Amino acid sequence: MAEKRLGIIMNGVTGRMGTNQHLIRSILKIMEQGGVELADGTRVMPDPILVGRDPEKLKALAKTHGVERWTADLDAAIANPDDELFFDTASTLKRAEVLHKAIAAGKHIYCEKPSAATLDEALGLWRAAEKAGVRHGVVQDKIFLPGLLKMKRLIDDGFFGRMLSVKIDFGYWVFEGDWRAAQRPSWNYKKSEGGGIILDMMPHWRYVMDNVFGNVKSVSCVGAVNFDKRWDEENQPYDADADDASYAMIELENGTMVQVFASWCTRVRKDDLVTFHADGVLGAAVSGLTKCYIQDRPGTPSPAWNPDEPQTIDFFGSWTEYGADMEFDNGFKSEWEMFIRSLYGDTPFGWNLLEGAKGVQLAELAMQSWKERRWIDVTPLTP
Repeated sequence: MAEKRLGIIMNGVTGRMGTNQHLIRSILKIMEQGGVELADGTRVMPDPILVGRDPEKLKALAKTHGVERWTADLDAAIANPDDELFFDTASTLKRAEVLHKAIAAGKHIYCEKPSAATLDEALGLWRAAEKAGVRHGVVQDKIFLPGLLKMKRLIDDGFFGRMLSVKIDFGYWVFEGDWRAAQRPSWNYKKSEGGGIILDMMPHWRYVMDNVFGNVKSVSCVGAVNFDKRWDEENQPYDADADDASYAMIELENGTMVQVFASWCTRVRKDDLVTFHADGVLGAAVSGLTKCYIQDRPGTPSPAWNPDEPQTIDFFGSWTEYGADMEFDNGFKSEWEMFIRSLYGDTPFGWNLLEGAKGVQLAELAMQSWKERRWIDVTPLTP
């Protein structure tokens, strides 16, 4: 069986997402399984080089996971003609700059979202990649979650009938970092470093809606800075000026209304850290990261409003788990495999830099809506 080597420059891989989801659970797993099989039986074997700013972290990470190549010299890595693919999961603010360098060097591009800090930058990357003739893709991991894959199957099977509404509930409590360590990096809370939950999460909600529930038509959003002081990784206080919560209403072209709550300042009392609750005429479903629960029309309880008596209906008990026997691979890994296959086929990757730009567009329009306190229409992006 023929085998092709694919040299992958993995920039920013020492971060949480880069290490866990992209290196350990995606690229290393693909290598363990013998690569990615193409239609003609050829197997593509990734050969990663780990890139970051801290040589000691890189060296330790490479040693722990048996990766032979690493470097703190990003320019040298990009200049190596033996590595065809550039992957970036480093700083959002610097993403456009490093991706342009990689595109200019003729590298194929795969990157985390947001694909850039501004819509102009995101569109500039798409145009540059198209002009250079390189393949390009943006991570859209949530549509590959088992929970949302089950939700999409229900939609395609007509389970809901006419869709009425969707509630997206995301978040958990991120400690300020003084008396207990914060679970997210400090740059998330600094505007000057590309922080803010709207820029971080709106790109997710855009591709989830476009791919699962319906195309986005308009948005109304309000953000909040609940904590203006936090403590960084060195336990030093800093001014937190980026939004740490957002409250949005989004209208889809098919008439469905989507309510999106996202916060790093909320305590969890739901099935998962993110839940997607879809209501239709014929039934409803609630999915988390992995599980999905349904309630059809005959199984819907008939409560009566009575504030003078304790509620007797077990509303959680009236839902049934759907797809418990369905098995799915890790979503990040699945998308990596799809992108790698696209490098050797005639069909470009579906979730490219233009799709990434759509996510940045929604984030910008949400922030504009917050500033101007009004609904904003989402217009199609053009070359």
